[in-house]
Amino acid sequence: MAKIGVLLSGCGVYDGSEIHEAVLTLLALDRAGAKIICMAPDMDHYHIINHITGEVMEEKRNVLLESARIARGEIKNIQDVDASSLDGLIIPGGLGAAKNLSNFAIKGPEAAVHPEVKRLLNEMVEAGKPIGAICIAPATLVKAISDKHPEITIGNDQQTAAAIEAAGGRHRVCTVDMIHVDARNKIVTTPAYMLGPGIKDVAEGIQKLVDKVLELA
Repeated sequence: MAKIGVLLSGCGVYDGSEIHEAVLTLLALDRAGAKIICMAPDMDHYHIINHITGEVMEEKRNVLLESARIARGEIKNIQDVDASSLDGLIIPGGLGAAKNLSNFAIKGPEAAVHPEVKRLLNEMVEAGKPIGAICIAPATLVKAISDKHPEITIGNDQQTAAAIEAAGGRHRVCTVDMIHVDARNKIVTTPAYMLGPGIKDVAEGIQKLVDKVLELA
């Protein structure tokens, strides 16, 4: 049974993990019989967004606690996880992946990655274990392992693709139902809600990504 980590970044598309992408990932892994290990950093959200109005709310929430909502309470602090305990790792998208796991959404190519996230991603690559990244999550992955110059896709957004290339990555255009595989670094990416438009559309790429991560594991 493959042990696959799922790295969450909160709960909600605008400030945390994209819930559809996270649940589709968990569903595909469970159907494949994988052992799922959910994790998140123990930190404050960059900010909290009202998902009806889009406005910033004057409150604080903890990324680990919010991620536990998606994981139904079965979640680890990322600082307690290392590559030796995993066969693969998948990062769902949502802006939390680029606001909490890193600050790519704010700083672009000059972004910093959360130190525990950077540690684990580098451990996975050095161990030759596969990483899947969905939607905007590849941007944080690129910053974490920029010296490896990973090949990734976020779809076809030229501005985001240019920022990723400036950060050390190599972008490849893909449609929502496609994955891109960087065979050298064992990285699998898919655009998901960077393109959409709906849950049935993003489900195709996410299923392929999960299948490929499991194959590489």
